[in-house]
Parts: sequence; structure tokens; C-alpha cells
Amino acid sequence: MKILITGTAGFIGHALAKKLLARGDEVVGIDNINDYYDVNLKYARLGELGINKEEIEENKEVPSHVYEKHSFFKIDLADKDAMDILFQTQQFDAVMNLAAQAGVRYSLENPHAYIDSNVVGFMNILEGCRNYGVKNLCYASSSSVYGLNKSQPFKTTDKTEHQVSIYAATKKSNEMMAHTYAHLYGIQTSGLRFFTVYGPWGRPDMAPMLFTDAIMNDRAINVFNHGKMSRDFTYIDDIVDGIIKVIDNPAQPNEEWDANDPDISSSSASYRIYNIGNNEPVSLMEFIETIEKAIGKEAEKNYMPMQDGDVVSTYADVSGLINNFGYKPNTELSDGIGEFVKWYREFFL
Repeated sequence: MKILITGTAGFIGHALAKKLLARGDEVVGIDNINDYYDVNLKYARLGELGINKEEIEENKEVPSHVYEKHSFFKIDLADKDAMDILFQTQQFDAVMNLAAQAGVRYSLENPHAYIDSNVVGFMNILEGCRNYGVKNLCYASSSSVYGLNKSQPFKTTDKTEHQVSIYAATKKSNEMMAHTYAHLYGIQTSGLRFFTVYGPWGRPDMAPMLFTDAIMNDRAINVFNHGKMSRDFTYIDDIVDGIIKVIDNPAQPNEEWDANDPDISSSSASYRIYNIGNNEPVSLMEFIETIEKAIGKEAEKNYMPMQDGDVVSTYADVSGLINNFGYKPNTELSDGIGEFVKWYREFFL
């Protein structure tokens, strides 16, 4: 299968590309390598995929020096012409759209970046699929779409009309756009609402890296909402396993779907929404303690109020993935954090 993965310089995209290439798929990766966080980490991830930094040029194909069936293009999703040429010349069997402007807090500072990448860029993905016969489209949504919803665990059948950040709003818009294209053009669209992914090669703006880096370098960590938070932390290998199950099983219409009592996670069109998480939330303080144990040092803590755009708790009901594909995360938090801290030491120290 020939698969386009957008965002292969990113955390999840890099891990997914490695796993698909290892099983023999052909992977074309794209990324705009923006400077939202340190580009050296992004180039290092690409290096693991055999893509040499020195060979990367705008809109030019770069072959991998490690994987025979991998190549890379530096392309911005919002570049309509470049995306059109990519789809026209490459003829993909499936697309996994992971590229996006990420980060809830940054969306308060630079909302336009989220519209350009997450809305305009996603439209270019949809149009590429429509115009060049790609029927299998998977894409990253987010647990952030649940917004003000207090009912937990979060279910894909819950209403999601009250987002609290522009980032979350763009992800909700992706789901609605995907349904439209499934309905109008028969594209099989599967949206994955990710719940706090962590592990080796993780993003430096997320808690595992922020906490580990601070503790290692004798800086205090900021503990928001005075530590009264919890997250459904999910290890990267478990996330990749779930993504591949969804790619391999494109969305089908729900034959029992009732327009008078609609299930909002499926449709009479080939449209599905899945939560992908650990199904086991962990308190923020327990998470910090696990990092402290892995490092062997206690953190100095600054207890802070809740930040705008954030939510107190996330908890994924992953019954859709369990029932349809037998998906079950199996990485214990202590093991996953241990692997992350080991990687951090090897990469940064």
C-alpha cells in the first residue's frame, strides 16, 4: 500500500512512518518543518527515516537513505498548488493526515496559524483525495474537541459543540469537513481523537519533555491548577498500533444509522470517529512522581492556576476501537516514562 503521511517530522508521524516502512508499505512523507518548536528535533526524526537535512528543498522529492520505499517532500499543507501536484503525481492508496499546528496554549497567541494549517491545509487534503481517487483518509482530531463537556469517560457519541480553544475548534471543523466529503464523494474518512501522547521523540512543548528537561537541569516545573488535573496519557507505540488498525480498515457506512436519532460518531456515509487513548486517566501529580522516580530526582514545583483554554481532565472511552479492531493499549505508565527518560538522556545529554 502506498500511504501519504503528513507531518513525518512530527512526533506521531515519525513513529508511524517507521512502523509502516518496517512492515513493507511504501510511505511518502511531507512536513513544512516550521519553527513552532526546535527544528533540530524535527530534522533528527527525519534523519531516523533516512532523510538528510542537506538534501531537503522546497517541494522537491528527497529519497530515504535507509528505507527503499520512503521519500520526503518539504511542503506546507496550506500550499494548494504544491498539494495538488503531490496528489496528482504520487497516486496514493491511503492518506494519514497528522500534520497540524498543534498546542492549545499557543493557539491563544497565534490563532491564524491554526486556520492556515488545520482548516485550509485540511481542505487541500480533502480536495487531493477527491480529485485523485484516494478513498481511504484517516486524520488526527483531538480530545480537545470535548471542551466544556464534563461527562467522563469521553464518548464519541457525546456532543462536542463547546470548544474552549481555537485549536480544538479547528479539529472539530476537520470532523465536519470530513463528513461532508464522505457524504458527497464517498471518501472513507476516519477521525482519531488523540489523548495526550507521550514517549521517545516526543514534543518539547508537552508535559513529559517540559518536566523531564526542567528536573534534569535543576529548574522548577509549573504545575497548573495546583496539580488537580488528570490526563489519559497514551504511549506512542500503543497510538501507532491503533492508527495502523484504522488505516487497514477504512470507514464503512453504519447500516443501522438513524437520521431521526443520529449517532454522531458514524453516519450513513463512510465516516467514523474514534477515541484513541489509554482508557485509564492518571493524575498530574502521579505523572510527575513517575518521572521523578525514573530520573531519580524530585522536582521543585511552582503551583499555578488553571490556564485559559485548558481542561481539568481527559478520559477516553475507546470502545469503538476495541469493538471494531480489538485495540487495547498495554504499556504501563512506569514503563513508558522509563523509555522516554532513557531516550531523553541519549538524545540530549
